[in-house]
Amino acid sequence: MSIKINQEKCVGCLSCILVCPGSLIKEKDGKAYIKYPKDCWGCASCVKECKVCAIDYYLGADIGGNGSKLNVSYEGDILHWNITKGDGSVLVIDVNSKDSNQY
Repeated sequence: MSIKINQEKCVGCLSCILVCPGSLIKEKDGKAYIKYPKDCWGCASCVKECKVCAIDYYLGADIGGNGSKLNVSYEGDILHWNITKGDGSVLVIDVNSKDSNQY
């Protein structure tokens, strides 16, 4: 599991740095980057926090992802978990953020 930060999409809000539990995401020239992606814990906190879909989370074969990538986009209170599979097909799972932590 690891992430990739797209420097073209990153707007420099750096909120991903604040939520990374391993302090692995750093800032350089006003953009976020991760120096050692293999050290990523795979918590996906940064993916959820990124409002511009600049962070892709790679779903490895070990968890059944077979190279698919995941990112999150927002529409009001709805989080769209976008899974792009290796063949280019996209699966979107919608979660209402107001209902997601009611347990």
